[in-house]
Amino acid sequence: MMYQLNYLWRVLGTGISFTVFGIGGLVLSLTVFPLLNLFIRDIDKRKQKARYIIHRSFAFFLKLMQSLGIFTFHLEQAKRDLAHVSGKIIIANHPSLIDVVALISIMPRADCVVKRGLWQNPFLKGVVTAANFIKNDEDIEPLINACDESLEEGYNLIIFPEGTRTTPNKPMKLQRGAANIALRCQRNFIPVLIDCDPTTLTKNEKWYQIPDKRVNFTLCVRPEIDIQPFIDPTLSPSLQARKLTAHLKEFFEEECKVNATT
Repeated sequence: MMYQLNYLWRVLGTGISFTVFGIGGLVLSLTVFPLLNLFIRDIDKRKQKARYIIHRSFAFFLKLMQSLGIFTFHLEQAKRDLAHVSGKIIIANHPSLIDVVALISIMPRADCVVKRGLWQNPFLKGVVTAANFIKNDEDIEPLINACDESLEEGYNLIIFPEGTRTTPNKPMKLQRGAANIALRCQRNFIPVLIDCDPTTLTKNEKWYQIPDKRVNFTLCVRPEIDIQPFIDPTLSPSLQARKLTAHLKEFFEEECKVNATT
């Protein structure tokens, strides 16, 4: 009986959390961000302020989910590890729907490459527009230029090399976008391992399909990956990117395997 009540409460809490998330996005879009447009004329300062507000809002959202008994978040060590990181490409595996929320919640100066569909989402359209996040379907040159400009401004660029959430118990499939950006922008990677135990909010799950117990969500920052060994003028850019992507795939598979046994 107690188990059933706890399960039903966590389903209800999950629904409440995502309702708050959606309404929060609308409130920010209809009130806070228009006020920023009105009172802050400098585009860069307005973008910086919008991203900080999103950072704080995402941190609040995670605290809400934890207070409702859905998740226990272990983010403090990762927050300390990334506190002085600037102008780096943050790459991570992508097990759940809230991965980017967790990463932005611990980084006040974060940018990210996101799907174009978010610009059509009524709840998030105003948020991604105000933050001026980078669309992942732009032509390659404008995309690279936008990433390079963001990194030069000192923002940390969040990219999920898989491009979409991982399907549980299936091999990782990495796209070459992250490698292309790193090689073209001449920026190293800082990898973050995301562990979600038990798995939840995965690619093929609905929001209400929750696990039998509270989820432990952990971010672990790993040592910086130097891209210089993968820069070879004798090879085509596509082949360089392919080799770097293969290295990233091997890295994440090994890290996830080690994490699963500890």
